Order: sequence, then structure tokens, then C-alpha cells
Amino acid sequence: MKKNLLGTGMTSQRSRDWLVQRLREEGVRDPKVLKAIQKTPRHIFVDEALSSRAYEDTALPIGFGQTLSQPYIVARMTESLLAGGPLQKVLEVGTGSGYQTAILANLAGLVYTVERIKPLLMQAQRRFNRLGITNIRLKCADGFWGWPACGPYQGILVTAAPMEVPQSLLKQLAIGGRMVIPVGAQGAQSLILVTRTSDDFEIETLERVSFVPLVGEQI
Repeated sequence: MKKNLLGTGMTSQRSRDWLVQRLREEGVRDPKVLKAIQKTPRHIFVDEALSSRAYEDTALPIGFGQTLSQPYIVARMTESLLAGGPLQKVLEVGTGSGYQTAILANLAGLVYTVERIKPLLMQAQRRFNRLGITNIRLKCADGFWGWPACGPYQGILVTAAPMEVPQSLLKQLAIGGRMVIPVGAQGAQSLILVTRTSDDFEIETLERVSFVPLVGEQI
């Protein structure tokens, strides 16, 4: 990896190692998830002025009223998605900076990601190109619709919070598949794990979270 991608000082590999150790202490256990976070340069997914804070366990602004989720939440959501087994095809709703997408791309066969804010999507694409990531497919679209033409998906990860789980996304979940999604009004959101069975959906509440709202036309 090029030196400017590896980082120096506060953006160095040592900072990523420190972050991984902190995530372990906070309860993240999946070694594949921790390895993906350890190798992914989070500092290239934020504005250069914020790069020195990239490996703090905190959310950071990325413009357009959106945020880069704190690393613990990225790890927790990814770990919950993977707990059901290997994932060949994953849908991400809300590309944002592209950091969560890059983590998923290290762990799944193909990642389909949708983002309604085109400048964010284009910026994320440039970052994937810099990192040499080739197993991500991008689309500018309303997240409530997902990407039905490429479904069903073994995993769906949603990075913004609707008031309730969209039926349109449930329909794109494969039998045995898992969806991790924040749900609820700001200040009262919960991270939800949805597992699709042969004839129903099982719902599990994981923990309290805080995400920007999922904006678009709910169907």
C-alpha cells in the first residue's frame, strides 16, 4: 500500500493497532472484523483536517449533514451481520464516506451499495479506486428502495435510521439472511438484527445507537 495510504503519526498503523485493541476491550470478538479494521486506513475517508482524529472511537462529520460512524458501531454492525456465516452478496444502504463499505468488501464476495447524495458516492468511488478495491458496485438511489435487481442478499446493512424497518428491504433479504439496521426517532434509536426464516422474520434488539435519519420515500 502506498505510504500516504498507510499514514504517519496519528494516522499510522500504530494508531490502527491501538484502535483494534480498544475495540477488543469494548467487546468486539470476530477476528476477521478486527483484521479488516486494522488494515483499512480510516483517515482517507475523512477530510484531511480531521485525519488526526480518524482513529479515535468517535463519529466524524463528512459533509452534507452526514457522519462517519464511530469504529465500535462499524465493528458491531459488521460482526452481527457476519454471525450467521459467510456472505457472498451484501447490500449496504447509505454509502456515506465509503468506510463501512470498504470494511464489508474485505469480508464479503460482492458489496452493492446505494447512496442518495451523488457527491458522496463519487468521492467514495475514488477512495475505493485508491485502495484497489474491486468487489464493490455503486448506485445513486433512494435507500428505501435498496437495489432489488441484484437481490436477494445474504446480508443487508443500513447506515441511517428509518422510523421502522422498510418492507422493501425485507423483501430483498434471502432466506437465512440477516439485516442490521438502526430504527427509531433521533434520541430513541435501537440497532435491530432481522433474520429471515422460511416463513417469517425474527427480530432482535442489539443496543441503543444514534444515526442520521434515513431520508427518502418509504415503500
